[in-house]
Amino acid sequence: MHVRRAAVLGGGPGGLYAARLLKLAQPSCEVVVHEQGEPGTTFGFGVGLAAGTQRKLEAADADTLHDILGAGCRHDMTMAVSGRQVRVRNDRLIGIARTELLAILQRHAEKAGVRIEYGARRTAAELDADLVIAADGISSATRGAGEFGESVDVGRGLFLWCGADFALPDALFAPVETEHGVFVTHAYPYAGGRSTFLIETDEETWQRAGFDRSTEATPPDASDAVSLNWLQDVFAEQLRGSSLIGNRTRWTRFRTVRCDRWSDGRTVLLGDAAHTAHFSIGSGTKLAMEDAIGLVEALREEPDAEAAFSRYETVRRPAVERLQELARRSRLWWESFPSRLDIPVEQLMVAYMTRAGNVPLDRFADSSPDVVAAASAHYASAPPPTADPVGWVLQQPLRHRGTEFSRRVVATVPDELAITVFDAAVADPWNEAGDAVVAQARRSGADVFRFRGPAARPDVLTRLDLAERVRTEVGGLVIVDGPESLRADLAAGLLSGRCDLVSFTG
Repeated sequence: MHVRRAAVLGGGPGGLYAARLLKLAQPSCEVVVHEQGEPGTTFGFGVGLAAGTQRKLEAADADTLHDILGAGCRHDMTMAVSGRQVRVRNDRLIGIARTELLAILQRHAEKAGVRIEYGARRTAAELDADLVIAADGISSATRGAGEFGESVDVGRGLFLWCGADFALPDALFAPVETEHGVFVTHAYPYAGGRSTFLIETDEETWQRAGFDRSTEATPPDASDAVSLNWLQDVFAEQLRGSSLIGNRTRWTRFRTVRCDRWSDGRTVLLGDAAHTAHFSIGSGTKLAMEDAIGLVEALREEPDAEAAFSRYETVRRPAVERLQELARRSRLWWESFPSRLDIPVEQLMVAYMTRAGNVPLDRFADSSPDVVAAASAHYASAPPPTADPVGWVLQQPLRHRGTEFSRRVVATVPDELAITVFDAAVADPWNEAGDAVVAQARRSGADVFRFRGPAARPDVLTRLDLAERVRTEVGGLVIVDGPESLRADLAAGLLSGRCDLVSFTG
């Protein structure tokens, strides 16, 4: 499709990158980016780019990636719980200041011939262009004004996006227990003297700390100073005496945006305007920039806008929906994170890495054998595995209240053990349906709880989460059924404390 004039709404990473790629692909096209903010002003602190995204950016535009990597900060990951910590290498992961990323993308867009206009709020209807790319973020006015079939799912937990005035050596995941409840930080370095310092908690803790009142009292253009000052003391050890920094920082709940359609007439959505995925997967910038690659490729290959938009959505939607599902699972895991603080930190790291089903246990064992070995030492008395960690986990014996199991894979349980079987299909193990399962397990007085259901992988992963909740809150022996083809997922559930036994079905 030959585009004469293109307008981009939003000067974030996705909009700027789409503008540059379109101008490179179609030099005769007039490309204008309309950004309502002024240059150098932006929300947030740092953003992360994983190895997979870097490879895609290199293939699409090596020059821009070169500058991004030059300004980025590589780091590994550390989890610290109850005075113990474990570290995972991830040397392709980089953090970069959002302001620096935008400066790089602005420079490269203008170098390609893109015009950027700042300081005015524009709408798709008023623009004289045959293509409008709406990259105007999670609160997209374009999406709200068009026929995109939007839906928004609001999470239960609350988070506060802060910064810190020093650079952490690694990404850090650390909970702190207070008189009000547990607060957890996800923090990572993004520049020589700065770190993103995101803090999460549950609604009850948030209210007990009085942050519902401080949130209400904070003007939209200000930061919640009450929360920042109090949490700066709570996380004094992790901050190493440094300060928390706000940037219109206030407590909020994550919103997962989905749209039935990503285009309406000449307008097409990109990035958070079309879809969002929870920040614990590190996906907002990734999705937006990969959308830009897919959209420009579709515009280059197809004869008209309708065909290009259809191709763009057909190609990108499966990847987006897959990541949204991974992010949904990750969000639910983090929202329930305080219930896991009694687990040894090495097993907790295995739980974290396998929480969404994106990192198989055997692959994690290959990349971090020391972490899996330490987790295995907590799991069983036998020496940790040197090969085939999945098989080793499944073959370990278990003794439960005088009952011996020769391995963790069972078909039946001894007659003397009272068993309750759950076939409930629960999409969210921590919602009202999950509460009902926990209540039923408590009332049953059973020794054993068995969870069975459909053989599809998403169903098995959800069963593992539900089983973990019952195991943590009720106790007893917990068995999860699943097909042998998903033995790696079931083994990860065993090693990370989601269940005690598994049963192969089908």
